[in-house]
Amino acid sequence: MKIITNQTFDEERALYGAENLIVKNCAFDGLADGESAFKESRNVQVNHCFFNLRYPFWHDSGLKIENSEMTELCRAALWYSDHVEIHDSKLHGIKALRECSNIKMYGCDIISPEFGWSVHGIEMEDCQAESEYFMMRSDNLVFKNVQFKGKYSFQYIENSIFENCTFDTKDAFWHGKNIVVKNSLIKGEYLAWYSENITFINCKIMGTQPLCYCKNLKLIDCEMIDTDLSFERSEVEATLTAPILSIKNPLSGHIYVPAVGEIIRDIADTKGEILIKEQCLCA
Repeated sequence: MKIITNQTFDEERALYGAENLIVKNCAFDGLADGESAFKESRNVQVNHCFFNLRYPFWHDSGLKIENSEMTELCRAALWYSDHVEIHDSKLHGIKALRECSNIKMYGCDIISPEFGWSVHGIEMEDCQAESEYFMMRSDNLVFKNVQFKGKYSFQYIENSIFENCTFDTKDAFWHGKNIVVKNSLIKGEYLAWYSENITFINCKIMGTQPLCYCKNLKLIDCEMIDTDLSFERSEVEATLTAPILSIKNPLSGHIYVPAVGEIIRDIADTKGEILIKEQCLCA
């Protein structure tokens, strides 16, 4: 493989169509303000590089990025690419990952609105992320030890697994299908409305009006903290390990809970059964 080290590139399509290339300690920055440095490349490795220009990795295959930084000016960094590994890197430009497939990310720091749209197959581990509309319309996500903060995350995703994660997010998992969330903390308003086949196992869930209008919703040994108006018009099978503030109009199924502050039934056709040990006001 050819090796390029300690150089600066600022021209348009600086390494367009590169193949079998290792790039180390290089900067993609400068007055020429060129775009698309590695467009249409194959089998490229990038290590300890700095990206301050737009669209560096479009239509690439077999790409490995390590210990590198993509700044706020490095917008739309990876689009239409496949078989990509990103390790210990910063992705700080808007729309950093889109329309890609077979992605692996480890130890990365993501600050990127509209990150990860329409991605097919992504493994993310030991990463932290801030975004809005994070991973929208993507599928086959496998997340482990991911810390996320933002709004409107994981909307319309399918066939995904999340484990040991912390999500501080509003409107997460809306319209999601075939999702499992294990041993995680999910904090935010209006969790998983209109979802289908979503299961939470040993999770902590916080925030108002969670899990409404769901189909085939399951909670196994979960704790719901400061949650009110929960499960409205949902098909639900739930075993909760702690008291809950209020439950409203579950459509069908069973909810097992130690105690509940208020049960609201003001719609005739909601038949979900709530089985409680004692009636109480939950502080």
